[in-house]
Amino acid sequence: MLEEEYEKGRRHLPAHLRPVEEPEAPFSFSIRPATDADIPDIREIYNYYVTNSVVTFDEKQWTVAQWREKFAHLGKLGLPFIVAESPTGQVLGYALVQPWAGKSAYRYTVEDSIYLGQAAAGKGLGRALLEALIDACREKGLREIVAVVSDKGAEASVALHEKLGFVEVGRMGRVGFKFGRWLGTIYLQKSLKPAKKTRLFAR
Repeated sequence: MLEEEYEKGRRHLPAHLRPVEEPEAPFSFSIRPATDADIPDIREIYNYYVTNSVVTFDEKQWTVAQWREKFAHLGKLGLPFIVAESPTGQVLGYALVQPWAGKSAYRYTVEDSIYLGQAAAGKGLGRALLEALIDACREKGLREIVAVVSDKGAEASVALHEKLGFVEVGRMGRVGFKFGRWLGTIYLQKSLKPAKKTRLFAR
């Protein structure tokens, strides 16, 4: 029987007649500081979550200009902003910290954000990015990292933070409203022992 007849009859070809499939390339990446050239990819990753999930409470997509402004601000403060990059140069995900609050006494405390492209989810990249971000914060002399996570739809984020030593320190209910439903927030915190004494940004 010809190959086409196997297809028409929905029968499986014998192993020796089947085309050889190329093995899937192993998932690999490198982590490095973000650059201005990464901003369009970062924007695309973030905007997917803005329009499709409740893990961010933003309801309007960010522009490239807004991201460039944020990137410049965090760079001026000397705060870590990193990306994971594929061997072909594609940005697979990013992680950053930003000031927890505006008053100067909060200068040793930051809030983290981690977002992955859809193709990179479930492959251990989130953990690698968060570990690298924690190390970078420690090197900068920061003392506390706070994660603010939605109480719905972000169970994986809560589990990841807890695996890396974050402890839940509080909750707020019904503080956000998105996609027609009320959402609360979970607060997790991790204390660091800085690797060195560093003069941090001033506000």
